[in-house]
Amino acid sequence: QVQLVESGGGLVQAGGSLRLSCAPSGRTFSSSIMGWFRQAPGQDREFVAAIRRNGGGTYYAASVKGRFTISRDNANDLVYLQMNSLKPEDTAIYYCAGDSSSRPASPVSAARYAYWGQGTQVTVSS
Repeated sequence: QVQLVESGGGLVQAGGSLRLSCAPSGRTFSSSIMGWFRQAPGQDREFVAAIRRNGGGTYYAASVKGRFTISRDNANDLVYLQMNSLKPEDTAIYYCAGDSSSRPASPVSAARYAYWGQGTQVTVSS
């Protein structure tokens, strides 16, 4: 069973930056796509960003485009989320997600991903 482990969350002031990392544990897997989602208190989980293995195509939610950058290290199945110009509304638990199949679902949908991390808290103070 693949498990994903996030790190890099924390407390930051508005306008600051954080870099989240995600790594697989348990067993290695060659992910076809990796993504980040977030969930704020009282809200549904929402898509943040995703990146394909082949070609490195990326996808971003409109709310983070231009501020967040997703990247990956294919050799080690690592994925990163660089978050700049953070806003209080970015406060949430951030979840890493991944999949090794080619299931027919959109990269922005949680249904695309078989594996999930436990989440890391990001808090942005005003």
